[in-house]
Amino acid sequence: MIIAVLASGEGTTLQAVLDACAQQRLPARVGIVISNNPTAGALRRARAAGVPARHLSAATAGGAAALDQALLDTLIESDAQWVLLAGYMKRLGPLTLAAFAGRIINTHPALLPEFGGQGMYGMNVHRAVLAAGCAVSGASVHWVDADYDTGTVIRQVRVPVESGDIAESLAARVQAAERELVVEVLAAAASGRLKPPPDHSARSATS
Repeated sequence: MIIAVLASGEGTTLQAVLDACAQQRLPARVGIVISNNPTAGALRRARAAGVPARHLSAATAGGAAALDQALLDTLIESDAQWVLLAGYMKRLGPLTLAAFAGRIINTHPALLPEFGGQGMYGMNVHRAVLAAGCAVSGASVHWVDADYDTGTVIRQVRVPVESGDIAESLAARVQAAERELVVEVLAAAASGRLKPPPDHSARSATS
């Protein structure tokens, strides 16, 4: 199975996937890493692993519609079969969503539908969890649709909130659990055990 990873930040989840592939815990390979951020650590990690890395953004492509087409073309050229959004801070366009319907998943550092949506990313999520007084947080992997964090949840992992937690300490534990969860879900995809719900069924094939 060939995975394309889209990431905007440091790429720690990408690194977990790269490591799992190298250790043969995940029968797949990362075919390309794409970021909207030219200085993203994810691009650096990809290049260090010998994986093609591309910077694609609305600014470089010439607008949102052009970016959607460029992203789709790049995914097809890489022979990607699945797309993982790992801290990718942009919504996908309609062309990419249609072509890879049922094969795009996202990871989120909270128990969706709680603490999801626009603006809920990174430390913002963990601060919100603590401010709400939650006893449990966690991570979710879900199918991707046209909005932020609204697709059907595939699997979740629960992480207790400990006495004295600050956002950084909670984030560290959630992120560790999240990385393992992503690998587990991708392994299910590689084995054919992961089936999309009807509203995410593939409408066209690109591989």
